[in-house]
Amino acid sequence: MLATATRLIHRLRETAGLRLELFLLEVVEERIRIVDALLLAALAIVCVLMTLVSLTATVVVFFWDTHRLLALAVVTATYGVAATVALVKLRSHLRRWQSFSATLEEFKQDSACFKKPN
Repeated sequence: MLATATRLIHRLRETAGLRLELFLLEVVEERIRIVDALLLAALAIVCVLMTLVSLTATVVVFFWDTHRLLALAVVTATYGVAATVALVKLRSHLRRWQSFSATLEEFKQDSACFKKPN
């Protein structure tokens, strides 16, 4: 009986160690993913802003003699719609974001093993 209890404790410790190692690995991966996403987002934002400034200037100069206010209104409305769409997509993306999914799945499997009748 003592040998069985010792083996059980050893296996539980081994399992806990493996789960902790998996969790720490996922923390590192998540940090790399977040930094990559932030860098790409910053680059995209700078490029988009430069493009929008250039586009706005081009449209206003093109329509300067005839409909400059209408051109500014249309460009502004277009930017507003694009910003709204982007924010809705970002919100959806953040709601679906799942961190540490492999660790949580392993914990669920471990829990199911302990609930099985012998």
